[in-house]
This record gives sequence, structure tokens and C-alpha cells, in this order.
Amino acid sequence: MNGFSGEFFGTLILILIGCGCSASVNLKKNYATGSNWWFVCASWGLAVTMGVYVAGFLGSQGHLNPAVTIPFAIYGLFPWHQVLPYLAGQFLGAFVGAVLVVIQYYPQFAATKSREGNTVGIFATRPAIKSPLFNFLSEVIATFAFIFILLNLGNFTVGIKPFIVGLVITVIGTGLGSTTGFALNPARDWSPRFAYTVLPVPNKVGAEWWYAWVPMCGPLFGGLLACALENMVA
Repeated sequence: MNGFSGEFFGTLILILIGCGCSASVNLKKNYATGSNWWFVCASWGLAVTMGVYVAGFLGSQGHLNPAVTIPFAIYGLFPWHQVLPYLAGQFLGAFVGAVLVVIQYYPQFAATKSREGNTVGIFATRPAIKSPLFNFLSEVIATFAFIFILLNLGNFTVGIKPFIVGLVITVIGTGLGSTTGFALNPARDWSPRFAYTVLPVPNKVGAEWWYAWVPMCGPLFGGLLACALENMVA
């Protein structure tokens, strides 16, 4: 169960800190309300770093992301028998992380109307411009860059490599992420979106499931492209 527990707690930490940052920025009556894009990207980068450290310590490879696990398995970089435990840990950990964010910021959710920033965007990604094809391509390109770099880091749970992974997430966010919010990760988007849908979040509005195919399909396709290219050039 090391794979499951590592991915569960690592992804929980990722979402707790990452979506916590989004709540801190978007909800009223927080000290960080209105902070800028750099703050968001750096916080998500560090959230990934801490999640990878936790996952690695607990015995997993620190994927925290189906767009890593599935393409790695398809291209022989990860054993198939571990795929389901990893995916279960990722999606369940992300859900629990989102639940904790609701508890942490409950008074701020209650104090903030949807027009003031209380939306599903705290938990899940949304496009800056609604353009399904280009939204999909944005996620493909950003995830391709992320996974291709990741493939060249080797075992990214050891030493300072989780910090390097966090820096990669940060620069992907600043360079490529402002079009769609850089999901890069189906579990990071779908589980918090589902948590927002089913939990009694004060003043909540729609969960925008019409968009959810983009952060599911785009990252998976981008990850497959990165692994295919690495397989060709290695």
C-alpha cells in the first residue's frame, strides 16, 4: 500500500496548499486577498514540492498526477499493476485536500459572494478566454513541457529534486499557465471540482463541468506526447 498512501498524502498536501493559496487570493478578508499571479504560481510550485517530498518519504514515486502515471505506464516507465493504486491515491487525496480547504476558509467563503471571487476557480481551473480547442491545446503544450522536463530529472523524489520540480511548475505557470490556469493534472482539477460540487460551500455557484474535459484530456495527451518524444530521442 506504499504507492497508494504516498500518492494519497502527497496529493492531499498538494491540493491543501495549492487550493488554499487560491482561496487566500480570491476570498475576502484574507491577508493575501488580491495577490498577484507570481504569488499563485510560486505557491503552487511549492505545493508540488512539499507533496513530492511527502509522497517519496511514504514510499511512492511522487507522481501526484495521472498525466504522469498513465503515460509512464504506457511507455514502460512504470509498472501497470501499480497504476490503479496510484490513481486512487491521487484522486482521493485531492478530494480530501479540497475538503480541508473548505474547512480552513469557511468563514471567508461565507463572507464572499460569487461576483466577488467565490467561484469554482478556487478549486478547479477555468479558461481566461473560452475557446475549447485552444484551451485544450494550452493544456497539452503546458503539460508536454512539464512532463518532458520531468522525464529528464530521473528520480525526482530525492535530494533537492522535489524543489526543482516545484520550480518547473512555477515557471510553467508564469510562462504558459495564464491561459487556462495550468491544470497539468486531471486529479488536481476533477477531485476539487467534485468536492466543490457536493460540499456545502457557502455562496457557491456552478462547478462548470462543461469545461472539465479540458483539464482531463489535455494533460493526459500532453503527457503521452512527452513520453513518446523522450522514447524517440533517448
